[in-house]
Formats: sequence, structure tokens, C-alpha cells
Amino acid sequence: MSTAPHHPLLPLATPSTTEPSTTPEPSLDLGVVDLAEVALLLRPADDVAVTTRQVPAGTTVRLPGGTEATTRSTLPRGHKLAVRAVAAGTEVRKYGQSIGRATRDVAPGDHVHTHNLGMDDGARAYEFGTARTTLPEPATRRTFQGYRRSDGRWGTRNYVGILTSVNCSASTARMIADQFRGPVLDAYPHVDGVVALTHDTGCGLVPTSEGAQVTLRTLRGYASHANMAGLLLVGLGCEMLPATSVLDGVALRDDLPVRTLTIQDTGGIRATVRAGVAAVTEMLPQIDALRREEAPASELVLGLNCGGSDGFSGITANPALGHASDLLVAQGGTSILAETPEVFGAEHLLLRRAVSEEVGRRLLDRLDWWQDYAAAGGGTLDNNPSPGNKAGGLTTILEKSLGAVAKAGTADLVAVHEYAEPVTERGMTFMDTPGYDPVSVTGIVAGGATVVVFTTGRGSVLGCKPTPSIKVATNSDTYRRMREDMDLDAGRIVETGLSVEEVGTELFEKILAVASGEQTVSEELDLGADEFVPWQLGAVT
Repeated sequence: MSTAPHHPLLPLATPSTTEPSTTPEPSLDLGVVDLAEVALLLRPADDVAVTTRQVPAGTTVRLPGGTEATTRSTLPRGHKLAVRAVAAGTEVRKYGQSIGRATRDVAPGDHVHTHNLGMDDGARAYEFGTARTTLPEPATRRTFQGYRRSDGRWGTRNYVGILTSVNCSASTARMIADQFRGPVLDAYPHVDGVVALTHDTGCGLVPTSEGAQVTLRTLRGYASHANMAGLLLVGLGCEMLPATSVLDGVALRDDLPVRTLTIQDTGGIRATVRAGVAAVTEMLPQIDALRREEAPASELVLGLNCGGSDGFSGITANPALGHASDLLVAQGGTSILAETPEVFGAEHLLLRRAVSEEVGRRLLDRLDWWQDYAAAGGGTLDNNPSPGNKAGGLTTILEKSLGAVAKAGTADLVAVHEYAEPVTERGMTFMDTPGYDPVSVTGIVAGGATVVVFTTGRGSVLGCKPTPSIKVATNSDTYRRMREDMDLDAGRIVETGLSVEEVGTELFEKILAVASGEQTVSEELDLGADEFVPWQLGAVT
């Protein structure tokens, strides 16, 4: 057997010629500046503006209406600057929406953050389908180069997937996959890789329980994924979810070679690794014979996700991704919004775009479930913003959610799905997932996403095999600092004045190029196996 390392040696992407800055952002000279020089006021009636650079204490800012205010503390970039007085207990508005209530009186020029802004738990009025949109007809029908599958779907990658029915077979699956790292696949240029997708469950739970069904649904979604060109399922032999049952009822493609091994029946780990390597080796010539063909962009399924969000997420990368999503949906394609805890507080905007009240009610049902789930754990959905989110300028879940739903663009909401359910509709859809990035993206990919775009302000580094992950930085500082981990800089919307539509169109072109085989930085780094994290629910006995 090969002794290939667990991780390949890198060279990485060509390093940026711009070295990351190691010096603090220079401060403005104390004096008088216009608001537009230091912050963005997103809506005329907003109570806060978002700082575009560090604003030191003692800076006098000219506000709309000709008034002036002097900052009493230093405001970091991406944080909120009060542009008018807000009394304690009053709503604070950003994006034209409430992001919480002032917990103390706020004066113009104040820094608005966790020390003076809390949740707004007031009831929201819901409307269904009152803001539906007809997207503009595209001038041209776009295409990508994909792999035609026998069931009519199109893949963007050719992977051999090694799935495990139980955690007990995880190490064995990794040992098999490790034998195909490095130059061993050089003879098969049309095979993107052999990936072991392992998990931490599969036994100790009731097979009919919600947790077991979620695990099965996830495994089955990956087994039948359009980016899987070969499949090896590895089990132990005595688990609650035996390998022989994982594929029960799954309509696997006629052109998908499938093998199943159980460690106990095959003769132990070493014998199973040998048998697994032989099985994968036998598949490789058939998979390598596949060739990309021109496919309509309507056959793409785009996953929308964000992580490590900051104060710029809802201003740059997320709305740019929303524009790209609209462009794809206008072509007849599909996009999947997710992260249910991160639409709380902005759900009313999605409900107005629902194609029916039934679809809207399904989203509300999932939000009700999440509020009960959070309460059972002693928390609330406002516990969602992480320390990194807050350091980046976000305060409440309401503020975070209003920026997060921008990823969905303006298209109608056509369906709401449970975690890892197959997404078969054309248009903009929603999937119920946690906000934790690996779990969320795992569900999206299980649902059928063939390309994922992941926006990040703080600098998330997630991959998601067998689907390529395009990472978009919300601010140019993160892009420069983590250049080898980012695919696109949406911070130019603030730094250079590019429009959301211009960056969104650029991102759409990137999606088509990646779908056609262009590697993302996550793929260059061979990321995406360890980030396979199915949602674990239910008791383990």
C-alpha cells in the first residue's frame, strides 16, 4: 500500500503581491468630517450608519440635516455610529428595519453596540406573497461545462465518495481514501479525487428516531449526489444503521458504480482497506472516461451560506451573492438559502416573497421549532451572534439576520425543506439548517447543491467536497490578509465604489467558471472532507 500523507504538500495559489498589513489602521486627524467620509447611511430613516474606517474619539461628524456630533469613543471599522438621538426602549433602525431596542439613551455620534443595544422581542406582523417579483428575462441563455448523469442531472465534479454507516468505520474509510492522495491519481485527470466522508454517529440511537432519519437522509443525499461519480459504502457490521440499509429506497443512477463493505464480514480493517482500494481502483477508468459537456446554467443548484459575518456582510458580499442568485434563478436555476436561526428577525421579508401561504407557514413552523429548541437549552436565538460577529460590528440576531437574508436576492421563495431533503424545485428555496457552518453546508450539499458560495467577513476557511466552495470576503482587509483562502473580494463595493450589481455579476461568472472545472482555493488546499458534519439530533443510548 501507498504511504501517502494524510494531507498533500502544498504549493498553494500564487501569493498576492499585496502583503497583509501588520500596522494599525491610521486614524483620522481630529477635526470635522462629513458622514460619508467615515460611514455609510444605508437608508435615509436609519438611526445608525456603518463605519467604513476606524473613527477615533473626538472626531466631529457632519450629519444629515446639517447637524454635527462628536464621537465620545473610538469606533472600529464596520461598527454602528448613531446619526440621531434614540431614547432608551426605542427601536434602533438599520436597513430600514429594527435591529433591536436601545437599552439606554443614545446620542448622535455614539457607538451603538452591545453596551447600549438589546433585542427587540416585539411581535412582527406577517404578510404572505405581497412582494413577489418577476425577475428580468436574461438577454442570453448561459451555459457551463458539466458532467451529464444518467438521471438527467448535471454534475460539476467527478468524485469517488467513501461513505460510512457508522463512526466505527471512519478510520477505515480514511485509510482507503489516503491511498489515492498525491500522484496516484495523475493517470486519471478527469477524476477530481477520492474522499472519505465520515461522521460521529450511526449507532447508539433508535433507527426510527428523528436523529437517525436525519443521518440517513444526509448519507443518502451524498450517495445520490450529482457530483458523485463512484461510491463505496463502508460499515462495521453490528451498528444500529447497518451499511446494507443506508441505500435502501435510494434511486441510485444507472451510471454510478457502487460497492459496499463491512469490516466484520470482510476480515477486519486491513482486509477491508485492501478490498476498498481494489474496489475504487476498479472504478477509476470508468469515471476517468467521462467528459464535460455544455449544459444550460438552469441545471446548476447553488448553495448560499455565510460564516464569520461582520458589519459589512449585509452591505457587500451578501447582497452581491443575492444578485448572483437572482441571475441564476432568472436562467431557470436553483438556489438554496439556509441557516434558520440566522433568518430570525428577517423572516417577514422572506414571507412577503413566498409563492403561497403554505410555503410561508412552513418557514414559520421551522422558526417556532428553533425557538423551542433554543429555550430547551437555556438560550434564545439572540445567542447566535458569535464573539467574532460582535467584534466585526454585529450586535443582535436581528441585525445579523437582516444582512444574512440578502444572500437570497429578490427572487420569490418557492419551497421550504427539512434538513438534507432533496431540493427539486427551480427557483430560490430555503432549507432548515443550524447556523453552524459545517452542519449547514453539509445539509445544503445533501440537498443537491453542485456549487456553494460562502461569504465571510472574519475569514472562514470552509470547504465542502464533493461540491466546490467559492469564498467571498466581505471586506478588502480580510481579502488581503487571507488572500490564499479567498476567491473574490466584495469589499471593493466599499473601498473602490463598485456596485453590488457589478460584483454580483462578477460572482455569477465565477460560479459558471467553477462549475465548469476551475478550482477554488478550498479545492487547491484539499479542504472539504473533515467539514462533512451531519446534524446530530436526538438521544444517544
